[in-house]
Amino acid sequence: MATGWAGDNAVNEQIDATVKDGIQRVRSRMPTGPSLEACEECGAAIPEARRVAVPGVHLCVPCQEAHDAEEQAYSGYNRRGSKDSQLR
Repeated sequence: MATGWAGDNAVNEQIDATVKDGIQRVRSRMPTGPSLEACEECGAAIPEARRVAVPGVHLCVPCQEAHDAEEQAYSGYNRRGSKDSQLR
């Protein structure tokens, strides 16, 4: 494959950098601090197992699922702009 001025391992380095950036972005969104005993949004009790499994949790499972679905709808990831999808 012709790479022009790019190094032999440039594509793999770019993929690795993209993955590392994605992991860092997700980790930065993880809850921090003490877990709440009641959900911030609906006031329902947050089970002990959830508070232990996800330190710093502030939402019950149904509210977290709704929050995640809403966030996914506005993720901003443009699959049509990726070179891989254009080749298919």
